[in-house]
Amino acid sequence: MSIISKDIAKAVQLLNDEHIVAIPTETVYGLAGNIYSPKAITAIFETKKRPFFNPLIVHIPAIEQLATIVAHIPPKAKLLAKAFWPGPITLVLEKQDHIPDLITGGKPTVAVRIPNHPVTLSLLNALDFPLAAPSANPFSSISPTTAQHVENYFKDQIPMVLEGGPCRSGIESTIIGFENDEPIIYRLGSTALEDIEAVVGAVTVKNTVKQKTEEAPTAPGMLDRHYAPKTTTVLSNNLLKSLDQHANKRVGLLVFKTRIAHSAVKTQVVLSENGDLNEATAHLYEALHQLDQENLDLIIAEEFPDYGLGKSINDRLTRATKS
Repeated sequence: MSIISKDIAKAVQLLNDEHIVAIPTETVYGLAGNIYSPKAITAIFETKKRPFFNPLIVHIPAIEQLATIVAHIPPKAKLLAKAFWPGPITLVLEKQDHIPDLITGGKPTVAVRIPNHPVTLSLLNALDFPLAAPSANPFSSISPTTAQHVENYFKDQIPMVLEGGPCRSGIESTIIGFENDEPIIYRLGSTALEDIEAVVGAVTVKNTVKQKTEEAPTAPGMLDRHYAPKTTTVLSNNLLKSLDQHANKRVGLLVFKTRIAHSAVKTQVVLSENGDLNEATAHLYEALHQLDQENLDLIIAEEFPDYGLGKSINDRLTRATKS
């Protein structure tokens, strides 16, 4: 029996009863629970098999609620919130004392955003509490961008997936923290660096793929291996050379816009024939899910242009190739 449902009232009841529910956002589906319920938050970590030191993102329905979550809002944080919320920007700010340490990995900061999805905004407005919602996938696996992806992962482990259609942005939010009130990007994501800098000026990118899994991250999404298919995956800036090196294997190819002819290629996915980085980003995880089901020896992913959302795609593919 499917756990996928469009019944927002049922989701409200489950969340009020301290259960967890998978919810749609514009980025990826999240596994959500009441931030003030230790039972619900523990269930999120245990269901995902996510380390408890890895912070969660808090989701609120309106910018006015930010002041009830955080103790200090830097001026540039206000500019970013006004420019991009609702939307795929997460702000990491000094938390108020009542925000549970379980949410923040014991850190004095909390990650917050307003999702840009009508179903989840309706859900949040029907609740008396914010929701913590990391991606609705087992820890380090490919993030889900459809309700079916979530059901495939968890089946009867969770009571409900709230149907909201395919995610429009397709990868997680951009996470921005603040040091001396200046913005620092901790994770590249669905909002391009160039768009952020157009609002607040030059921004330092602290996001790195060097952080080891056993280390407590500064913010969500900073661990080195993440977003990874079960199939061994490599990132290449020379596809023909990489294919020649693996000519004896069953290879799945993930390319930006140009299809490649080679005897080693058993299947391939073109993310955007028009060379549109927004379209490519929206299709990235769906393509990885598809290739991961093809019984391949190897997935070779093309390295993307190092600008705009190409930077974010390369970040996700680099993490997917970490062993």
